[in-house]
Amino acid sequence: MVWRLQSDRNQLQILLLRLLCLLPTGLHVRSVDLNRSTDNITVRQGDTAVLRCNIEDRSSKVAWLNRSGIIFAGQDKWSLDPRVELDKRSVLEYSLRIQKVDVFDEGLYTCTVQTQHHTKTTQVYLIVQVPPKISNISADITVNEGSNVTLVCIANGRPDPIITWRHLNPTAREFEGEEEYLDIQGITREQSGKYECKAANEVASADVKQVRVTVNYPPIITESKSIEAFAGKQAYLRCEASAEPKPDFEWYKDDTRIFRLSSAQGLEIKNMGNRSTLMVANVTEEHYGNYTCVAANKLGVTNTSLYLYKRVIPTKPIPAKERGSNAHFKQKGPGTAIVDNGSSNLAASLWLMVTALVCLICKC
Repeated sequence: MVWRLQSDRNQLQILLLRLLCLLPTGLHVRSVDLNRSTDNITVRQGDTAVLRCNIEDRSSKVAWLNRSGIIFAGQDKWSLDPRVELDKRSVLEYSLRIQKVDVFDEGLYTCTVQTQHHTKTTQVYLIVQVPPKISNISADITVNEGSNVTLVCIANGRPDPIITWRHLNPTAREFEGEEEYLDIQGITREQSGKYECKAANEVASADVKQVRVTVNYPPIITESKSIEAFAGKQAYLRCEASAEPKPDFEWYKDDTRIFRLSSAQGLEIKNMGNRSTLMVANVTEEHYGNYTCVAANKLGVTNTSLYLYKRVIPTKPIPAKERGSNAHFKQKGPGTAIVDNGSSNLAASLWLMVTALVCLICKC
């Protein structure tokens, strides 16, 4: 089949050459060099291709042909394509220039030169390379944890581009193999994020696109802490949860729900993303006790208990150096106690002795 196709192509070329008077009618077909080796020229899509052909003298009859027919016969242009023109840098050159080459230009081109003695042909096979281009990639998706996920990345190019996938997490894991499809079995929350598809060949820089995968999972409490607070001061109870989608928070005091703005109770709830804060503006005795933080989304609910403890100012102890080893209390007025030391006992004894001596003198 291939041999017959080549034979038919040769017969067509011979017919065209005879129509152009480049091949005399009486010339035996075998004497025409139509089966000579073919030169290849590789051009990137959008560039300019120059197909070289040289002639022996100015009287030579020349023509360019391709699989579709005649392009140039001598100086006459038969093609209607404005991108095609002759490239004559010298009188003995009959090259063909094709601007903004595209894929449909690829194929076999024949330059035929007829001299007074023989007919010579030059064949050039034009190869068009195409930079890689991602034509289709999965849209951003949201799935529940444990689901199976398939990502698709279709790319075109010549030669065929190599496709690789990479998960853009902190470790930037690259998946093994070169596949248009990336299958993830039982996806986990750690596998959420952006996935990068890269299509590469040697023609130009790789084409890169991304798809985001969001993994839904029920909330779990990641941070909570009980605190102590003074009466009359502000206090904050904080609760943080990890979840996708973002969790909704509720607070309870014992079994009673606290609403976001409970001015009468001096309480206020502030939610920011994955964190919720319960503020007590002015702590009173009724505020101390057990609180419950509840985090919920469409996949589940969880809770944790926090305590608001009463903080007491400790009594300041009397330093030992001020008390002394023989310290005792001495009354000085009603209900008053003062601290005295051993020197007070000596003074009292001397006072008693002086008083007794005065009494004896008076009796005399």
